[in-house]
Amino acid sequence: MWQRLSQALERTWRPPPSPQRVHMDDGSAPHAIARAVLAHLSSRDPAAAVSVVCVGTDRSTGDALGPLVGTQLSRHHFPGVRVLGTLDEPVHAANLHQVLDSLYTPADVPQAIIAVDACLGRTESVGWISVKPGPLRPGTGVNKDLPPVGDLHIMGVVNVGGFMEYFVLQNTRLSVVMRMAGVIAEGLRIALEERPLAGAQAPVNASGWTGSAAPATGGAVQAQASPLRRPRQG
Repeated sequence: MWQRLSQALERTWRPPPSPQRVHMDDGSAPHAIARAVLAHLSSRDPAAAVSVVCVGTDRSTGDALGPLVGTQLSRHHFPGVRVLGTLDEPVHAANLHQVLDSLYTPADVPQAIIAVDACLGRTESVGWISVKPGPLRPGTGVNKDLPPVGDLHIMGVVNVGGFMEYFVLQNTRLSVVMRMAGVIAEGLRIALEERPLAGAQAPVNASGWTGSAAPATGGAVQAQASPLRRPRQG
């Protein structure tokens, strides 16, 4: 009896995924990111939909990581997935509250929200990408009171932080940001295409979702660096 009960509990409960960290120049980086995201999504309701919220603005080179990732993902069709935050329609401080309100309405729909953002860190951390369970907390480094985003977040260290962050972001190499965005977008593409589904998805509904449900819950990224903290500009 106890053995059957233990087996039933094992089937219905899975431990949370462990943080993952990989350098963008590592050839296996997209697959490492995909494994970390899939580990989180596989512990959620397969019928739930997913939202990928890419935070940032194209008005700052360093802060454009999120919108670049969102733009690349938006070129694909993933059943039950919604991508928010692109170069044309960025998600930043000025509209973040509004975007989150739309995600959590209705409140009783199962969701998985994956947040993507850039960050600044130590010199040796530049180029590293982290995936970690928990919400992204944008704006804390510049005393910006912004709500946490997601249940899983992915952050890429785009430049060195600690001094004149706004100037550093404006002068971040586009090459670094573009390459990192490509790696993150590819990792997410693999994960979203391979994620477990509960069955056939319904057509896009009136709220803009592809599939019958809203996003499920996700995890967060660790970059061994302080997150990119600056007020967003529309």
